[in-house]
Amino acid sequence: MRSGDESRHLLLLRGPNIYAIVETGGKQYKVTSGQVLDVEKLEVAEGGTVEIDRVLLIADGDKVTVGTPTIEGAKVLATSKGDDRGEKIIIFRYKNKTRHSNKTGHRQPFTRLSIDKIMGPGVAEGEPVKRTRRRKTEEKESGS
Repeated sequence: MRSGDESRHLLLLRGPNIYAIVETGGKQYKVTSGQVLDVEKLEVAEGGTVEIDRVLLIADGDKVTVGTPTIEGAKVLATSKGDDRGEKIIIFRYKNKTRHSNKTGHRQPFTRLSIDKIMGPGVAEGEPVKRTRRRKTEEKESGS
């Protein structure tokens, strides 16, 4: 490779290296901005904004901030893409010599999130996140 090609190749590998490790639903996830993530079911409407404040670690290139256990003031903003259920898991129990078997299935519900922004401690929220609401339409009676 020529030196010019090599430098171009290195530029392609670099990019926004900011990521965070967050905790939600008793599980930890490594998230980056723009990522789509399936988490334990949350009570949020589709298109609603979720603010995850249990941020355990934020890494921005070589700068790493570790919380004890969380980072005060840090948060991750995400948008809900709706709820769904995972693939079916088959539970099969069998006892030999007694002709006893039991087969059941389970589908775990989850919420799909799209990560919008990772905000460190002390970072002011620059651009407000678009919030959507469901509007109730009221029907008026014609006689009153």
